[in-house]
Amino acid sequence: MAWLRGNLHAHTTWSDGVKSPADLIAEYEARGYDFLAITDHENLIPTSYWRSLPQLPSRLLLFHGVELNWPVDVGGEVHEQHVGKVLGDRETLHVLNHPARYRLSVAGTIERARRIGRDGLALDAVEVTDTGQHRPLYASGEIPLVKIATDDAHWSAHFARAWIEVDAPRDRDAIIRAIRAGDFRLGFAP
Repeated sequence: MAWLRGNLHAHTTWSDGVKSPADLIAEYEARGYDFLAITDHENLIPTSYWRSLPQLPSRLLLFHGVELNWPVDVGGEVHEQHVGKVLGDRETLHVLNHPARYRLSVAGTIERARRIGRDGLALDAVEVTDTGQHRPLYASGEIPLVKIATDDAHWSAHFARAWIEVDAPRDRDAIIRAIRAGDFRLGFAP
């Protein structure tokens, strides 16, 4: 099998990204990517979002998804944590997004994932990047989640800063299963 390159966290003008869905897809096609997940913010997307996603033409294997605003109670104070929900055909990948942005320590990241799990959402992975910048702290073996790299594409400067390459067939569910199994490698732009 050939390694497939992709990004699992990207935003469009449906929420707070700078490119339309078609332009974002064209950007990643031009950069030689094989797959892309559009994960616009749940509180900003229009009602037509879920109907519009499947109609986007692309040479890329498109994953549809959303960035959830998950409320987490921390000492009686509710904080919001972004969680990526990437949809395959039958499988779903849940990612603890950008712990660096929340300035979480390793212990804080573990606790945040535990609380989200206790609230009913089992996480599969954690980002080791923040807008594509590598944050090695979150690659810690202490964090019991698969470590992935994304570029969290909002602005042009974010595009293709970080990616994941998966050893899997060109199939959404196979890619998600390969990620869960650790059959991937991460890439970072210099």
